[in-house]
Amino acid sequence: MFGLKQVKVTTKENYSMESLYERIKGEKWSAGEPELVKNGFAWVIAFPAVDRNNQCQITQGWFKGAEGNKFTILKGEEAGTSNVIKNAALDSVTNGWSSISRIGGNACKTAEAQVDATVSEFNALGL
Repeated sequence: MFGLKQVKVTTKENYSMESLYERIKGEKWSAGEPELVKNGFAWVIAFPAVDRNNQCQITQGWFKGAEGNKFTILKGEEAGTSNVIKNAALDSVTNGWSSISRIGGNACKTAEAQVDATVSEFNALGL
């Protein structure tokens, strides 16, 4: 709804974002090859962006410590500290119109489908 897509997943063992990335990086993913990306204060596992407003990502819950077993697979804007700044600047200049693809359209639907596929593929790994 309104461009939001988040699915919670749980692993059997605890992982940090770095150790989870190391575990999944060689696997086959419909969304493409994942990367470990610094996104503001946190690390995320990001798949290739559909556009600057739509990307499938894996994040760890806030305040979970360095390791945990609860993660969220979601559709978000393209990860990366410089991308966050660029998107904020474009939104400011265009009164938010530069991010309209975040809430609908083909890119949004593609990224939402990538989230569903990634959830299935993640769960199939039996982590």
